[in-house]
Amino acid sequence: MSYKIAFISLGCAKNLINCEQMLALVSGAGHSIVSEPDNADAVIINTCGFIESATSEAIENILEMAQLKKEGKLRKIIVTGCLAQRYKDKILKELPEIDALVGVGSYSEIVRVLEGAMSGKAAYRFGDKSAPVDELDRIISTGPGWAYIKIAEGCDNCCAYCVIPSIRGRFRSRPMENIVQEARELARRGVRELIVVAQDITRYGIDLYGKHSLPELLRRLCEIPDIRWVRLHYLYPDEIDGELISVIANEPKILKYLDIPIQHINNDILRRMNRRGAGDEIRSLFKTLRRRIPGLVLRTSLIVGLPGEGEEEFQELCEFLREAKIERAGVFVFSPEEGAPAAAMPDQVDRDTAERRAELIMELQNSIMDEFNNSRIGQTLEVLCEGYDPESGYWYGRSFADSPDIDGRVYFSGHGQPGEFLQVRITDIFHVDLLGESI
Repeated sequence: MSYKIAFISLGCAKNLINCEQMLALVSGAGHSIVSEPDNADAVIINTCGFIESATSEAIENILEMAQLKKEGKLRKIIVTGCLAQRYKDKILKELPEIDALVGVGSYSEIVRVLEGAMSGKAAYRFGDKSAPVDELDRIISTGPGWAYIKIAEGCDNCCAYCVIPSIRGRFRSRPMENIVQEARELARRGVRELIVVAQDITRYGIDLYGKHSLPELLRRLCEIPDIRWVRLHYLYPDEIDGELISVIANEPKILKYLDIPIQHINNDILRRMNRRGAGDEIRSLFKTLRRRIPGLVLRTSLIVGLPGEGEEEFQELCEFLREAKIERAGVFVFSPEEGAPAAAMPDQVDRDTAERRAELIMELQNSIMDEFNNSRIGQTLEVLCEGYDPESGYWYGRSFADSPDIDGRVYFSGHGQPGEFLQVRITDIFHVDLLGESI
């Protein structure tokens, strides 16, 4: 029997890839994919759950679907992903509306779970979360012209504030041949920008090949003729070596945009976070990257309010940001997560203070971003067109300096085609984005 299935994907790009794999499995089994859960036979909610805000978002989505089910507009609710994995022992007690749970080690079994749930069977699958990565087909839900490609799963870094290793398992690299083959298939489907993702792409290959293998992988990806841009997310700072820097600097297809989450700059806070390396090493790395890679745009993630962060430590972070002028940054307020060592540390920072610090960081970063945007007026940028905005009357897309969903856009007049690369001359600032004209 064929069913109508809706999907909701929450959380990060890596989670989205798992959702795309389930889309392909469900569709391949003969079921219909519908865009809305209203009047679907089942909804599959692929959840995030590694911090409190993500958990709350997932629960809100589940409760919304539960209301549809109560109204007779939805038959079954299936919850997959990080929330299911993290809270599998108590989620059904608190949310009895859920009909099935699937952990992060069992995405490949989604069809069996779905069909079991539809026939009224209790369906729960929690396979080995540290097993080799399943090689599955995908239905690409991003684009036009771009897609994520995941090169590894799990994490071995064990940062004190993070529970991802306990949810996603140990770090496992995918075989290089499989990644290259997938990239070739994505290129055949019209993908021109590959966004390389993992919890830490700099560790790629250590477990499989006994050495850092990201430089070799990047060279092979750049050999694919139809791939034009290769974007890198996320690089652990102390794993970036000279060979990797040379590949990034010398391969024209690798975008001069690096996402390097540093979390903080103060030595004591970094130690408390269980991060490898010290503040001066981060400073030196960023200076080296700027020198070796002209025109580099840096993105980072920061955490404020970790236990032990006083005004002195916070001011050191602010001063570093003023000096380094990191073009893109996201800041998060420390969340004391159950099971994370930092949750039990002394000297907890009160929430109001942490939120005030986050606001100050964003004010500082906004001024840096404005300065960067203003410096681009008069430049001609290569832009990947993503669509047309009827409200503004402009086409829009992204330059090398803009990663999807987290950075800004380039709006432009003239003609465009989604998935096409265009030359756009920047003429002004458009709110927090850029405005230009195609030439």
